[in-house]
Amino acid sequence: MRTCSVTGTSLVLVRPLGFSTQSRHLKRAGLDYWEGVTVEQIDDLEAYLEASRAPFFFFSSRARKLYTEATYPSNATLIFGSETTGLPEHLWKRWEEHFYRLPMQEGSRCLNLASSAAVALYEALRQNHFGGPKRSDATKDNTRLHNAEVVKGT
Repeated sequence: MRTCSVTGTSLVLVRPLGFSTQSRHLKRAGLDYWEGVTVEQIDDLEAYLEASRAPFFFFSSRARKLYTEATYPSNATLIFGSETTGLPEHLWKRWEEHFYRLPMQEGSRCLNLASSAAVALYEALRQNHFGGPKRSDATKDNTRLHNAEVVKGT
């Protein structure tokens, strides 16, 4: 949530959630930056992706391709699974070519969700010049990454 807040990135959460989004629970957890983030909750990730025209990228420790091998357009949707179960197998079967991983030591536990999302999101932002003009041509009109979404899979 904090990463979305500081980067101006919207967040899509896939139900069922493993936490409450009621204001009092968020305030108790110290998530005072929740109000500054555009949040959408959906029930069906596949239907959401099919309806969206935005390119999407899944992140999993099981993927073969590194996250740095992807080319992230400014409207990219970044999708992360649950910390405990990862992304569902049916997503792998349908969209295996969309899966990327963050490098980790073999045999180590996975990064937590917030860290993984931050690493991938900042790579997408870097590739899009953090929403500013390209260094090589400051006069071009560049699209900002304001449409990128970080999706928590179930």
